[in-house]
Formats: sequence, C-alpha cells, structure tokens
Amino acid sequence: MTSKEFFIALDLLETEKGISKDKVISSLETALAIACKKNFGEASNVVIKTNPDKFTIRAYICKVVVAEVETPEKEISLEEARTIKKSYKIGDEVLTEIDPRTFGRIAAQNARQVIMNELRQAEKDITYNQFADKENELMVGVVTRVKEDGTIYVEIGKNQMEGVLTVQEQIPGEKYHAGDRIKVLVKRVRDSVGGTQVMLSRASFMFIKRLFESEVPEIRADIVQIKSIVREAGFRTKMAVYSTDPEIDAVGACVGNKGARVNAIVNEINGEKIDIIPWSSDILDFIARALSPAKVLIVQADEELKEAKVIVPDEKLSLAIGKEGQNARLAAKLTGWKIDVKSYSVAMQSGMFDEEDLAVNPDEV
Repeated sequence: MTSKEFFIALDLLETEKGISKDKVISSLETALAIACKKNFGEASNVVIKTNPDKFTIRAYICKVVVAEVETPEKEISLEEARTIKKSYKIGDEVLTEIDPRTFGRIAAQNARQVIMNELRQAEKDITYNQFADKENELMVGVVTRVKEDGTIYVEIGKNQMEGVLTVQEQIPGEKYHAGDRIKVLVKRVRDSVGGTQVMLSRASFMFIKRLFESEVPEIRADIVQIKSIVREAGFRTKMAVYSTDPEIDAVGACVGNKGARVNAIVNEINGEKIDIIPWSSDILDFIARALSPAKVLIVQADEELKEAKVIVPDEKLSLAIGKEGQNARLAAKLTGWKIDVKSYSVAMQSGMFDEEDLAVNPDEV
C-alpha cells in the first residue's frame, strides 16, 4: 500500500467506522518510532513527520550538535554536522531521514502489529461508546445466526454490531431464524478483553415497559406513569399505572381503543398475558387490585412487617393464587408485600379474620 492509499483508507475508516484519522496517525507515528528504535538503537531520538495533505510519512533520526560527542545515538559533533550543512552550530538539531526499507523484517512487523492493535482498540472504544448509553433501550435488529444451544445473535445499530440473546433472555416458545427482524432490549454492555459485548433481552420486565412507552403516547408524555411492573416471561406480566391527569384513564390509555395498544404488545410477546391495574396509594386497595383478575373480599395488612392477609370467594381461590402460585407471586412482587391468600370458608374456620370483617359483604361470597 502506498502512502496515498494509506491516507485514503484512513478517510474511509473515519467516514464508515467513525475511527479518528488523527488517532490512527498518532498510533502510526508511535509504531514507526518503535520500529526505528528496534533498528537503530533504543537510545535513538526518532522523529516521525506525517503530512496527510501531501500523503507523506517520513522518519528521521534527530541528533543534537555538540562540541564533544558522549552519546552517539543522540549527538553529533559540530565538525560532522557541518559536512551536512555549513550553517549548523552548537545546540542545533540535525535530522537525518531514514529509509523505511532499511527496517528489519521484525521491526516492520512490530510496527504493523502496533497499528493493528491501535485500530482494534479504537474500533472497540467506538463500539462501546455507541452502546454504553443505550442500556435499557429498545432496538430493532436482524437475526444473523442461531447456535445449536439456542443462543441468538442479532445485528443492531448503524455499525451493525452483533448482540447476544441467550436462551435465558428469550421468551419461552419463541423461534427465530437468520434474517428475521426482531425487537430487543439492550440489557447490558460489557467492555471485555475480547471486545465490546452487547447482551440483549426479550424476557426482562423492562422490555415490556419500553414496548408500552413506544405504543402509548400518554406514557411518553409522562401523563400516564408506570408505577410498578413485574414479569414472568412467556406467562404473565403485571403492571400498575397511574394518571397525573384526572381526565385521562391510565388503564384505558394503555389498553387503547378496542384493545389495539395492548394487543399489539401481546402479539409482540407471543400471547403472554398482561394485567394492567390502576395504581393506588392505599396499600389495602393496591394489594386487592394486584391480585386481578381475581375478586378480593378483604385485605388485612401489617405495615411494620409488610405482610397482608387476603380473603377471596371460594370459587376464586385458584384464580387468585394462579397456576403454580404465579398470580399471587407476581402480586407480591408488584406491591413489595408478602401476601397470604385464603378462601372465605377456610378463613371462617381458622379464625384468620375477625367475624365482623367476614360478614362485611355476605352477598358477594
């Protein structure tokens, strides 16, 4: 590659990859200086001069003119200097150009290696900086490959970075193939020895939150706020919402006209159930709502222990608890309280509640 071709390549790197031309030139100068020292002695004072406008790269050995030479690698006698140029005087610097072709093969390889290392580091830094501030953001990418263990690699970003979607971060039951377009959450960006690693997710609760933010204008405008959200990917999400505007129904805004907004999200997550409930500052009311879709008769709470006892109609017990305890478990995570759910008849027999409480709404039992 000629010097001109090299500088043109640097321009392309800066345009296409965002790698600073000045930084690469600086690395080149360092690499050439190292190569010169390998060839002419470590004590040599090497000067590298690059001129991108003229496409030139020149290397020099710099020696100071002295009356008596003590360090030959760095000094030149006045007598010898004046054989080069008669006007030289004590203290002047004499630059002697080095022909790069005189470099040894090993020195040249070392220079090339330094440049390649700097280029890799520069590209790594750019990639990291591009994605470091995108953690917890939603992106659309293209599946590039699927490994035998189920790990999916997704190309994202303008620089087409390949992110990793592990099996644990996928929604159970989903299948993807190379070429498929896919929405993903940038969960974590790691700067490791091997390069920048972008970890993706579709199983995170934050993925659902970002989907609602993109689908519901009232959330983006902060009129409707997502106060709490929990999820067991592939099965159920519970989300508590609140409206700062009394004229706007928070749940209705998230559901959309004829369910259009929430259905778009449910379709994206392969039919996963989503319970959207109105948030309440009254913890008794909030716990009752959190157990939706089950109907709750009574809630008793111990605020010091953050534990609640809940009674539901007998026929709603399985709905309140959910399959393998999922509904009650998610309600507990949503509220941050421990919730003990009992049926009306069991509560009557065990004395779990005061008789006055149990008789509050006998018609609803």
